[in-house]
Formats: sequence, C-alpha cells, structure tokens
Amino acid sequence: MTEESIRRTELASGLRVVTDRLPHAQSVCLGVYAQVGSRDEPEGLAGASHFLEHLLFKGTPTRSARQIAVEVDSVGGEMNAYTSRELTAYYTRLPPDVAAGGLDLLCDVVSRPAFRPAEVEAEREVILDEILMADDDPDDVVYRLLWESLFGEHPLGRETLGSAETIASITRDQIAGFHTERYSTGVLVVAAAGLVDHDEFVGQVAAALDVPAVSPKAVGPHTRHRPVLTPEALVVRRRPTEQVHLAVGWPAVDAYDDDRHALVIGNHILGGGMASRLFQAIREERGLAYAVGSSAARYTDAGVLVVSAGCSPARLDELCAVLDEELERLLADGVTPEEVEGAIGYVVGATRLGLEDSGSRMARIAGDELVRGEVVSITEHLDRLRAVGAHDVNRVLRRVLDAPRAVAAVGPVDDDHPSLVRTARWRRPTAG
Repeated sequence: MTEESIRRTELASGLRVVTDRLPHAQSVCLGVYAQVGSRDEPEGLAGASHFLEHLLFKGTPTRSARQIAVEVDSVGGEMNAYTSRELTAYYTRLPPDVAAGGLDLLCDVVSRPAFRPAEVEAEREVILDEILMADDDPDDVVYRLLWESLFGEHPLGRETLGSAETIASITRDQIAGFHTERYSTGVLVVAAAGLVDHDEFVGQVAAALDVPAVSPKAVGPHTRHRPVLTPEALVVRRRPTEQVHLAVGWPAVDAYDDDRHALVIGNHILGGGMASRLFQAIREERGLAYAVGSSAARYTDAGVLVVSAGCSPARLDELCAVLDEELERLLADGVTPEEVEGAIGYVVGATRLGLEDSGSRMARIAGDELVRGEVVSITEHLDRLRAVGAHDVNRVLRRVLDAPRAVAAVGPVDDDHPSLVRTARWRRPTAG
C-alpha cells in the first residue's frame, strides 16, 4: 500500500470520511462505522445497539426490507452489519459502476430507519431466538462467563446481544431514541476501499448521510468509564455436554498501549497458530484437545488475553496440568528469538495477504480512524511489528500472565473440581 492510496476528509459537521483507492479492483466496499457498542448502553437498554443493527435493515420510509435486499442482490452485491462492545458497522460490497447507488442505500438505511412497530416486534423474536441459540452453545457461554468474571458489573462484561429480559422490554420508542441520540456525526466514520474516487465519494456522503451534527465530546467514547478489572477466580456452569469447555483470561493491554504490538507477537507464540506452544503441547504431542488456542482483545481502555480449549471430562486434569506447566515455563524461561522471528513472519505475512481484500482494507482504515483519529499506514504498522524483539515479548507476557487470572468452565464438572481450582489459583513459583 502506498501512502497516496489513503485519503481522509473531515466535514464541517465533524463527519469523517476515509478511502483507500485500489485502481485495479473490481469491487468497492463501503461502510458506515459508529463508535457505539454494547458498552455504551444503559443497563436497562442492554442489547440496544445490536437490536438497532437488526432494525436498520428492516426498511426506511421509502424502502422496504425486501426492496433493500433486491437492490443489493440484483447487482451481485452483499450487505451486512455487526455489533461489538465498542462499535457497530454497516457495510456493502458492490461492483464499482453501481457503488453510488449502494452508498445512497447504505446512508438511507443508517440515517432514516422507519422503525415500523410490526417489524420491531418481528425482529424482537428473531433476537430472542439468537439469545437462545447462544445459550445452547457452550463456547459462547464459557466466553460470556469469562467476560463477566473479568469485568464484573462494568458494561464491557455484558453480552452484546443483551439479555432475554432487556430485549423483551425495550420499546420501539426507546430504540428510536437511542438511534437519534447516539448516531451523530461526531461518532461516525464513512469508509470505502476499492475502485473509488475520494473527492467524488466525499460529496456523495455529504449529500446522502443525514444524521445530527453533534460534537464527539458529547457522545460515544468520551462518556465511557474505564473498567477496573478484578477477576473472579473461578466460574463454572454445569451442563451435560460431551466436553468441558475451558477459558482462562487475564487483564491485558488496551488499544493505545505501547506493548500492543509485542502482545500480538506473544499471543501468536503462546497459542495463536499451529506452531504455537499450546497447540504443540496440548494437541500435537498429547492429543488432549481438538481445539486449543489463545487470543487477545483490545478495547480503548482495557484488554484481555484468553487461552481456551475443550476436552473430554476424563482428560481435564491433564489439560489443566499441561496448561499451567507451559505457562510456568514461558514465564520462567521466556520466548526465544527464533520464536519471535517466526511469529513476526506469520503476522506480517497474514496482514499483507489480508490487504488483497477490499473489505479488510476498509475495516482497517475505518477502525484506525475511529480509535486513533488517523489512519496508520500499513508500512508503519508492519515496521512496528518487525521491530518487536524477544525482550519486548517477554516483558508484556510477564506483565499479563504473571497476574491474577479468571477461569471459566462449562460442562459436566463442578466448581470444586480440584484441577480447575488449582488452575484458578495458580501463581508463578517464587524464585529461591
């Protein structure tokens, strides 16, 4: 990527527009990103952001839900959305010659939802079914328990879907009010990647997106409260599943922390790939689990590092023992320069391969603009990853892993299971 391919404009209203021009692309990916997620909801409206995401596709005063679907399908395009704890994204991918119509459709959906009462009620039932489906999935449940354990009563600990109780009680007017209050120019970014002309795109956005002009200081991330993470050591949900689903989590670095690049490399060495320590020790060498790995989540003011695995109940003791042994060895001996070099090679290579996709490029520039107020060039990003050394990885892993942890488990086990209790209380042996 060249620096010249990315351009940014901030309109007088405070709305930010970023584009990444790909001259040889055969598509354009367009997105409207709102820095509004489940952490920004009052407790009584938990799940409102996700509910709103569903309802925006149900139609506008001039378009029905079917008309929206037909407009996209008839040109071979796709349109979708997702909600996370800190943002909601709406996007479409289309051939370049119909991108202007796609942008008009996307802006109409985001800024002029109809909120027809019958459609609100129909979508309420869909989301209640989605909550039931998540409750049936032990992987979803174990992560929900872990986040609740790590974040306690803080909104980051809530399930993005909300609860059956809040979804059942949210009214049509409350959803409409949430949209009016939260969807304003100060927290929105419109992004495009592909065969797009920046200046023309900016003009189209200015004409098509009709939301209140509100300073970002009045809404969104500036009203957020930093969580204080005090992990509850062990949370177990007994269920008659075939496996025990285990997740171990630690408070980690946030999206602005200087150690964030080192943690990306450290996570890959720990459990991020097939060559990682946990994958090799738990799956390849002992066959203890089919699925095992680690991941890192970064928010604007908090972060989490998670190790997860699933195994048969009969092998839970061995799984916990190997996990603790590998973490102890990692903290005691550190990572090697060779491991760091291999992890950097993987992360840099995977990043470069992802740049072949216009959707990935759009999401990258929109995310940077939302979180940092600027787009970091890919050259600078990759240089920061390449500059990570073994000492940086060891520093951040010891900072994160040598601290109290939370353990969540779902399956045919109890909360006094000795191996789970030991893993939850594990501390690095004191030297000497």
